Amino acid sequence: MSDRKYRRILLKLSGEALGEGISDNVAVGLDFFKIHAVCEVIRQCHDLGVQIGLVIGGGNFWRGVKNGSGKMQRSHGDAMGMLATVMNAIAVADVLGQHGLDARVLSAVEMNKFAEYFTRDRADRYLNEGKVVIFAAGTGNPYFSTDTGAVLRGVEIEADAVLMAKNIDAIYSADPHKDPNAVRYSHLTYDKVLADHLKATDSTAMTLAMDNRMPMVCFALNPPENILRVVRGEEIGTTVTI
Repeated sequence: MSDRKYRRILLKLSGEALGEGISDNVAVGLDFFKIHAVCEVIRQCHDLGVQIGLVIGGGNFWRGVKNGSGKMQRSHGDAMGMLATVMNAIAVADVLGQHGLDARVLSAVEMNKFAEYFTRDRADRYLNEGKVVIFAAGTGNPYFSTDTGAVLRGVEIEADAVLMAKNIDAIYSADPHKDPNAVRYSHLTYDKVLADHLKATDSTAMTLAMDNRMPMVCFALNPPENILRVVRGEEIGTTVTI
């Protein structure tokens, strides 16, 4: 147990991280090789005694703003995005089961055939029982990102930290692919992230985390073993605090 830094975490994965084929520079569909790799690392974290809440984006199936912009009403596009997160949650729960973990999908929107309805107390009970809890359907409302949903669930379950597994290894002062002088940060405050408009996640998610004094770690999902490294307390990526 001493090998872990956190007792309870909220881990956020992008949907694109689970995708396979590339469409418009975005991985789409489901790559079960990637999913198995991530689930094996989640199992290793669980074996350390870490309680794990999980939020998965839906961008490998649908991105409400990008795919629906100018073509449909925003609320309808966001509803499709919420449904995409449910599909990802069901897939990951199945694979976690193959790795010996009991995973439960809790949805912010009632759909009893596919997932249980989210309540804070139900999630807390499952986590204390050693189950992996996957939070699906975002916040249940349009205009909120899955990153915001991840912070919200992290605050609700009183996680020790929100771990944002991204497609970039840290927060930078600018896009490192475009600016060779971009500064890589290992530690930041929420005030600086918001004041400098740093591209970590959306401002709603950052503000919610700041207001609730929720630590956030932003790091690269590739390789998936980075999740375990963060859980053990290795300083990779960028840690954001008050």
